[in-house]
Amino acid sequence: MVIVAGHLTVEPRQREVYLAGCVRIVETARRAAGCLDIAICADLVDPGRVNVFERWESQAALDAFRGSAPDTEPLPAMLTASVQEYDIAEARAAFGKSAE
Repeated sequence: MVIVAGHLTVEPRQREVYLAGCVRIVETARRAAGCLDIAICADLVDPGRVNVFERWESQAALDAFRGSAPDTEPLPAMLTASVQEYDIAEARAAFGKSAE
């Protein structure tokens, strides 16, 4: 499993425009083979921060999606980005039973 996680920043007044531009990406990714989950969402505390979280069955599935990701309207500029990929060997439910 591959997890992509981190955050980026945009001008606070541009965050909603940025997020609206990501809707199609999230919808397409959730339908993609090998996508277990994806979320691109507003931070609850920092008005310029956008949190990114993705889970993919494999690096190959992630790479295939990236190679075929939908065209989107130009998004407001990212000011910073801190997003990493993690290779995960094992996962376990943190709360109750896993939905998968």
